[in-house]
Amino acid sequence: MPCRRGGDVSAPGAVMRSSDELITGRRAVVEAIGAGRAVEVLVAPGARRNQGLRAVLGAADRARVPVREVGRADLDRLARDHRGVIARVRPAGPNASSLSERDLAETEWAEDAIAVVLDGIEDPQNLGAAARSAEAAGASVLVSRTHRGAPVTDAAVRASAGALLHLRHARVANIARAIERLQHAGFTAIGLDGSAERSIFDTRCPDGRVAIVLGSEGTGLSRLVRERCDLLVALPMRGRVDSLNAAASLAGALYAFVLPRGLEGDR
Repeated sequence: MPCRRGGDVSAPGAVMRSSDELITGRRAVVEAIGAGRAVEVLVAPGARRNQGLRAVLGAADRARVPVREVGRADLDRLARDHRGVIARVRPAGPNASSLSERDLAETEWAEDAIAVVLDGIEDPQNLGAAARSAEAAGASVLVSRTHRGAPVTDAAVRASAGALLHLRHARVANIARAIERLQHAGFTAIGLDGSAERSIFDTRCPDGRVAIVLGSEGTGLSRLVRERCDLLVALPMRGRVDSLNAAASLAGALYAFVLPRGLEGDR
């Protein structure tokens, strides 16, 4: 599919509509195309000669997503640090990957389903990084707060390497109540708490469905969320720093604690 030359993107209706959302970054744009969210791809002049954009253009060709060549100044007006490509995507509102709080209790989850629950993660970059770890580990759903919780922005999608476009996501008003819904669905809620007496290395992860609950880097789990968890475990620190960032903590818990359940020699 050849690149179509576009006009001035600042002209009313030329490229953007009020409901449009934008995603930047080559990997995130490829994932947006693969997820069926991309409506149009905007590229800088000479994109067909840019080896770094070949994966984007190939994905757009295969999915028959229109590609428009626009001036770099126009791309700059739409987004910062776009690296020569922007995808115009369908709004992320309610869709097949969005879940309500009620859905957490009523969905038919796999017997070994993993849920990741974020309590107070406010930075979109941290949300994206956590989503990337969750999706890579095969999590079935991500749960986060609507109030004082990170929104799903371009920065979040980019930090997630597109994982947020594939992972089912429930944004809820009350995390403690969402955990209760998951517990009704058979999940064991395991909170990561630096002050917990038990380490993930001397604790066996329960069989069946588990929900890993992660607090903010500053304050950790809120009191009500901590009390709602079935089990609290800590990631031990051996170095001079006393904490990991949220995404690193989540990745450590998923890969060192949850996923080994199905491997030979499991504790």
